Amino acid sequence: MTLDPRSARRRFTAVTFLFWLPVGLYIPSQVLLLTERGMGLAVVAGLFAVHSLTVSALELPTGGLSDVVGRRPVLAAAGVLNLAALTALALGTTVWALVAAMFLMGAGRALSSGPAEAWYVDTVQAHSGPDAELRTGLARAGTASAAALAAGTLLGGALPLLLGLGPDPGARLREATAGLVLPLSVPALLGTAVGVGYTAYVLTALPEPPRPRTTLRAVLRGVPATVLGGLRLGTGDALIRRVLLTAGAAGAGLATVELLTPGRAADLTGASESGAVLFAALACTGFVCTAIGSHISPSAARLTGSGEHAVLASIGVSAAGLMLLGTAASDGPAALALAALGYGLVYLGLGAAGPNENDLLHRRVDGTVRATALSVQSLALQSVGALAGVLAGALPSGPPPWLVGAAAVGAAALLWVRRSEPGGPLPGACLPATEAAAGR
Repeated sequence: MTLDPRSARRRFTAVTFLFWLPVGLYIPSQVLLLTERGMGLAVVAGLFAVHSLTVSALELPTGGLSDVVGRRPVLAAAGVLNLAALTALALGTTVWALVAAMFLMGAGRALSSGPAEAWYVDTVQAHSGPDAELRTGLARAGTASAAALAAGTLLGGALPLLLGLGPDPGARLREATAGLVLPLSVPALLGTAVGVGYTAYVLTALPEPPRPRTTLRAVLRGVPATVLGGLRLGTGDALIRRVLLTAGAAGAGLATVELLTPGRAADLTGASESGAVLFAALACTGFVCTAIGSHISPSAARLTGSGEHAVLASIGVSAAGLMLLGTAASDGPAALALAALGYGLVYLGLGAAGPNENDLLHRRVDGTVRATALSVQSLALQSVGALAGVLAGALPSGPPPWLVGAAAVGAAALLWVRRSEPGGPLPGACLPATEAAAGR
């Protein structure tokens, strides 16, 4: 069964929304839930490190797995792991139970990184050929993910508060479950219900052509070969290299914003409690700006004349936003307004750049390494972001750490000043993996 592009776009958008909605639901309460369970901040930081390390370690192997065994089984496995992770997070009371939750969550995130988008591109190109229009579907999926995060953040932040109102239903919830379920657990439990729908939708709504029969040995041999093929992509094509470098720069910018904004919000409001409220509002605003940026990305490409020019303009907007945030890090009556404007520009620009970057990427990679290429892109964003976060945290407070992020994003914009030569998909990038998957 080959879907037409409109149906594929609609299903890709739906599966993207369903995946990210549970993430938005547990984001506002995650740290508070862990501390409510008696975990100190050092333990919480360690749990987050388990998640990050798991994603980094599995990012490329799981991308290769999707290219070898198919998109749908890998996405379904991600859904099952996320269900288990959210259940363990909501109900876990010991450090080891929460470590298991973070490991499962990281594994699920790694499995989900790329296969849905690869499925969409494969389906559209199978119907309309290699020159099929991709940008609109990529943009709508980006809008869907940001909208899911925004809606989930608002709902996940409000639920524990609502459970604490009235005749204290939160206390009755604790009593009925012997303290196992707290009001702060409810967003994660609601996320598991959404996760069931996500997994069922993946299994029923994402058809793909059958792949050649293979054995476990062939799969295990094919995944490393596919991963190596994906790692070679950036060295063999200048456009792909620019996409990967831009992803790393985006990671540096996001890490800077996410690390420094909570403290800056507390400084602006004068108290950590009110700063937390401001940060929650800013986070939701950032997701909305990302959704708007993704939605307008096809228009940006038309207005600027090409996807590459649109990336240049969009990344430039993000760099300008980081510069404004650096300016707002100093004292002054306009600091709050500058910070809000800069914050919105960072996410608006990155949202508009993403679909155009990925449209260019998909036109340069062969379908058999498509998910691996997306995993390499994600790994670049995460690894450079982690390094940038360490650097920003080591610098003195004030403009310097913000300007480091702005410099990284600005340098990425300069990469797009000169257009690439036109070219088709790189041939033979995945030949070893294809042969291995066939058992040769």
